[in-house]
Amino acid sequence: VQVAGEEVGTVRVVSSELHGTEIGGGEIPRLIDELPVLALAAALAHGETVVRDAAELRHKESDRIATTVDLLRSLGVQAEGRPDGFVVQGSAGAPLQGASLAPTDDHRLAMTGAVAGLVSTGGVCVPEPGCIDVSFPGFSDTLAGLRGSS
Repeated sequence: VQVAGEEVGTVRVVSSELHGTEIGGGEIPRLIDELPVLALAAALAHGETVVRDAAELRHKESDRIATTVDLLRSLGVQAEGRPDGFVVQGSAGAPLQGASLAPTDDHRLAMTGAVAGLVSTGGVCVPEPGCIDVSFPGFSDTLAGLRGSS
């Protein structure tokens, strides 16, 4: 089903262990905005995740490859930027360390930092959360619901 030109549907989520993977080729255009949060998921997976063919991330609102890798590293994750993507070594579900996100106007990175706060030992400070309203005005309420506090 399409709403406002975008495919929408219902997602059923069941918990399981995450495993590293490779993302590239034709998958990239459909995931370009989701890659920062997918990198966070990869940080919690078993094994290595490789993202390739995503060089256009270097030329978005910010260099999203560099800023995503910087965020992961600040959380204690082994991550390496590449010219067309990045590599993330998963922590096999071990909690990430707390961090403070560098100021950003990129709402995707701010949301990724906020979600990282849910799986870190010390939380994550997102200094400019207002930029999130660009794409998800109810994000803070949704995040509070995930934490079990509204």
